[in-house]
Amino acid sequence: MNDVSTDQGDSLRDLAHILQTFARARDWEQYHTPKNLAMALAGETGELLACFQWLTPDESASIMQDPPSAAAVESELADVLQYLIRLADILEVDLAEAVRTKVRLNESRFPPTVR
Repeated sequence: MNDVSTDQGDSLRDLAHILQTFARARDWEQYHTPKNLAMALAGETGELLACFQWLTPDESASIMQDPPSAAAVESELADVLQYLIRLADILEVDLAEAVRTKVRLNESRFPPTVR
């Protein structure tokens, strides 16, 4: 049995491989359609938002100082990232390149202001 939880790579490709191995070992690939993954991503994003619901700006900025809240935020961030990476993998989107492309676009759309 391959224990993917011991894999230490932290690149997006490494994480995609870990998630692919995890899904394959459980025969979950059949459920990992773009629609299902996008819906799961939206659900997990909602759970992340719930961690911040009704907090003041100051409370939200210091949420990581409260251990139970910090653990919940970290868990939900991990869920969001897992579904995002899995969706990109299924769609064969290079997330790193997509981010670089988007930043270049935004640099031209939103030039820095001089103060």
